[in-house]
Amino acid sequence: MTLLARLDRLPLSRPHYKLLLIGGLGYTFDGMDSAVVAFLLPSAKAAWGLDNGQLGLIGSATPFGFLFGAIAAGLLGDRIGRKKVMMYALAFYAVFSVVAAFSPNYEVFLGARVLAGAGAGAESAIIAPFLSEFVPAKRRGWFVGALAGFFSFGFVMAALIGRFVVPTVPEGWRVAQLITALPIVMLLWWRRSLPESPRFLVANGRHAEAEKIVTKLERDVEKATGQALPAVAAADTQPATETPKVNLLSALRFLWSPAMARRTAVIWTVWFVITFSYYGFFSWIPTLLVDRGITVTKSFEFSIIIYLAQIPGYFSAAWLSERLDRKHTIALYLAGSAVSAFWLSQMDAPWSITLAGAVLSFFLNGTYAGVYSYTPEVFPTWIRASGTGLSSAFGRVGSILAPTIIGLSAASLGFAGVFGMTTAVLVAGVVVVVVFGLSTAGRSLEELTEHGAPVKTAKEMTK
Repeated sequence: MTLLARLDRLPLSRPHYKLLLIGGLGYTFDGMDSAVVAFLLPSAKAAWGLDNGQLGLIGSATPFGFLFGAIAAGLLGDRIGRKKVMMYALAFYAVFSVVAAFSPNYEVFLGARVLAGAGAGAESAIIAPFLSEFVPAKRRGWFVGALAGFFSFGFVMAALIGRFVVPTVPEGWRVAQLITALPIVMLLWWRRSLPESPRFLVANGRHAEAEKIVTKLERDVEKATGQALPAVAAADTQPATETPKVNLLSALRFLWSPAMARRTAVIWTVWFVITFSYYGFFSWIPTLLVDRGITVTKSFEFSIIIYLAQIPGYFSAAWLSERLDRKHTIALYLAGSAVSAFWLSQMDAPWSITLAGAVLSFFLNGTYAGVYSYTPEVFPTWIRASGTGLSSAFGRVGSILAPTIIGLSAASLGFAGVFGMTTAVLVAGVVVVVVFGLSTAGRSLEELTEHGAPVKTAKEMTK
């Protein structure tokens, strides 16, 4: 009977849903911080007389910070633990959101948005691999997909702030950023309620601590379900218990080794494709609507409709992830995104733009649900946080490029050209994931990652 086999046989119940809520609230505020920037752009433009190039830099500031935050979170998560990184990241993000709110000029605002983005990126990169390590294989796709679904609540909250706070409250765009800093109060709850990942503890030889956490979780699940726990299945794989210390170079060397290169290439490509398309769309949709003659207030109302479509997108993909497999779900929603982006490129009327945008929002966010489930599954425990963080960071390159590229090219390409370009990027993603993706549904994390990657091999690859 192994410790992790005991963990994997537990049915989902109230203790797991508590973890889902804790991590989900983190994603809610990450999503709100990312989305609120789109509603700050018109006010920042008016306050400081900015041109489209400067607005593009503001749109790229948060994802630029995300990139470095995701890398740092992954590397630190594999060294000092998932829980500590999650808490420090939240505090860092909240502090610099307040700094951004009180920025006296464009330069300070831009720098604060980068640093707030670093905190949000660190938190975003660590939550999914952290919580995936608590969930049994047969429900992991739904659980992590639903976890990612909390991003959609943050986007809807940002749209409501954009509609009812930014244009109606004096200095509303500053007040909006103070609202996004409120989750710092969650630290008190997280500090007391979050356990460290037993898989991380086992991989680092801390068996007594892992035993204590798993025993408590077993007791809580038994109490919540009112039933005896299922029998423990015999495990044919064992996690690495002597693991190399991870740094950036050793992580990259392992991820691009012959044993891992295909997995890494697929994951990085999908992250880039979806993040480029996502940020290209959501960073600029309110501004593009205004440029087509729609008032700022009305454009924010349309944005609320578009953001609401995220919710069924995330949760439908979470449901499908365990039925179609993660890679097929990702391919389906990427294909839907490509069709929707092309449809959007052909629209002229505000109502048709809003409808096509809502459908695109549904599919783009459904893709994210699949990607957040898929990514932690393909990396071994000792490098799972680093692998997820680096994948997310590479995706952020797309989110950095997209707002600036669209901002600079909108004048020459026009509305149709911007979303025509997005269509081509999405089609490339579909091809890569269908041809080269790995099937992961129903397989334990150890089955997916420990076969063919024993401790000795892992050490050799990081030399």
